[in-house]
Amino acid sequence: MLGQVDVALPAAGAGAGVVPATGSFTLAWLLVALPLVGAAVLLLLGRRADGWGHWLGVLASGSAFVVGAVLALAMARLPADERVMDLFLFDWLPLEALPVAAGLRIDPLSVAFVLLVTGVGTLIHVYSVAYMAHDVARRRFFAYLNLFVAAMLLLVLADSYALRFVGWEGVGLASYLLIGFWNHKPAYATAAKKAFVMNRVGDVGLLVAMMAMAATFGALDFAHVHGAAGQADTGTLTLIAIALLVAACGKSAQFPLQAWLGDAMAGPTPVSALIHAATMVTAGVYLIVRSAPIYDLAPSAQLAVVLVGAVTLLFGAIVGSAKDDIKKTLAASTMSQIGYMVLAAGLGPAGYAFAIFHLLTHGFFKAGMFLGAGSVMHGMDDQVDMRRFGGLRSVMRVTWATFAVGWLAILGVPPFSGFYSKDPIIEAAFVASETAPAWQPWVIGPVTVFGAALTAFYMSRLFFMTFHGAPRWTPGQHPHESPALMTVPMVVLAAGAAVLGLGLTMGDGIVGWLEPVLGHAEHHEPVLPVWLIIGATLVLVLLGAFLAWRQYGASPVPVVAPRGARVTRAARADLYQDQVNEALFMRPGQYLTRALVYVDNAAVDASVSGIGRAVVRFGAVLRPLQTGFARSYAAMMLSGVVIALVAVLVARG
Repeated sequence: MLGQVDVALPAAGAGAGVVPATGSFTLAWLLVALPLVGAAVLLLLGRRADGWGHWLGVLASGSAFVVGAVLALAMARLPADERVMDLFLFDWLPLEALPVAAGLRIDPLSVAFVLLVTGVGTLIHVYSVAYMAHDVARRRFFAYLNLFVAAMLLLVLADSYALRFVGWEGVGLASYLLIGFWNHKPAYATAAKKAFVMNRVGDVGLLVAMMAMAATFGALDFAHVHGAAGQADTGTLTLIAIALLVAACGKSAQFPLQAWLGDAMAGPTPVSALIHAATMVTAGVYLIVRSAPIYDLAPSAQLAVVLVGAVTLLFGAIVGSAKDDIKKTLAASTMSQIGYMVLAAGLGPAGYAFAIFHLLTHGFFKAGMFLGAGSVMHGMDDQVDMRRFGGLRSVMRVTWATFAVGWLAILGVPPFSGFYSKDPIIEAAFVASETAPAWQPWVIGPVTVFGAALTAFYMSRLFFMTFHGAPRWTPGQHPHESPALMTVPMVVLAAGAAVLGLGLTMGDGIVGWLEPVLGHAEHHEPVLPVWLIIGATLVLVLLGAFLAWRQYGASPVPVVAPRGARVTRAARADLYQDQVNEALFMRPGQYLTRALVYVDNAAVDASVSGIGRAVVRFGAVLRPLQTGFARSYAAMMLSGVVIALVAVLVARG
């Protein structure tokens, strides 16, 4: 049973002390306000903004990036123990039992996310100007993009779980609007609804966690909840942590709430890039890492996080190995890579920073590859079937080159960014922990290595099927390179994918940058030599890439996919995730509904209807007595009087 604990305002979460925001940091509210105002203007002005609304959307997102960069530079000049700040905005819910203020948490973790969301988001905005040039609803599209960015910024900047929930729901709304942007196609509208409903399932977890926090701590802000976590019992903390994990699974498409991600490719390709690289699917990882003080005290919940990440990274890799749709292959890749991040976050202090490190590098190379996929579709009349591609290297050289950088980065080939961000997760997975089961490093470690090999196979398969081999184009197609507004953002993202990993390891690196928030993490040696882990990973990565090249680069690729083995057919069907959900949740729900309807009809309605029928029948018996003739009624009255008099006389006599 939950019991409220005494709450004392702590110095800070897991790291340095919290100080009030001053100076330029008091302008942090502009980060949310700028794109939010942009969205409002574009929606309220309507068609009057059609001619220039897209540039207003770019300006709003770009301005937020400038503000974020200014704050990041100002923070870098501060001592580490002054980098965690709270900015009070206003009293939001002045309740006596549970006061909630609206405020922002400005620290190295939130600022890192701000730069990712606004930086990558602005590049996607620029790309979208050309990609959506011929869409009659382009202005509305940019309004939704701005809303998406604003909601994500509120999510990562909020200083309480309550205000974060507002951003959390805002992200869900924006994703629904953008995934179903072309909702005149029923399949796209269905995909948007599927994403929305599955995310609402995850939201129940966040609501349960917040209710448990309110009952236990009497507060929902980070400072109080995290500071008092050590005073709560392990059972309560485990409940809160598991509920937060459910929420993270919904937003980050982790097992078992991952089924919506592939269908979300129904939206325009820039939406896919924004969801997969900078906004929605990263929110779950942020939620877990931000809640580190809770997870550090709930080892059972940490193990659950590790297992969810391990299952999902393999799930996504297997599905991605059999897909022929270029966007759905990248979606499966995102599911798998987020699995690495979630797994790392479950490893505790040793993994939190590595999860964020990989999240940042992934934001660049995955956004670049999604925009590259959009460029291919732009040049191939919106074709998405990789079996109809091939040979595009010769006609789309910029797209090929930028995509190649992202491909090498996600494979983890040195010196590209994925090598610096994913390999530390693999090494950390082999580290034994006092709070984790003894078998964990011997099971989870090999899973991460095998996942890297599968990643190399399916991403190389995508790369070779799309850009190499003989052309398999549909007759009449004339592939061509995309305009500069599309290729320039791809070049910038490719540059980030190439050098960001090395840049974030220089000096104290990302680990040192996040230390004021996450605390100092002691280095522990893995159960196997580091050189063996790195060497085996690279060998298996090269082997996976070689197998993909031999089958899809050096050999002819059939235009019609062969039947394949049973596991291949299962992977093409997303490992039957929709069928499982239908069998476990939808069908039982239908049967329950039908049973309740039967009970309602047979019992409730039948009893009410029976009373009504009895009244009707009784009325039918009495109806002949109502003739409508006054003389008949007078005779009946007279007869009644006579009978009454006779009865009285008989009684007296």
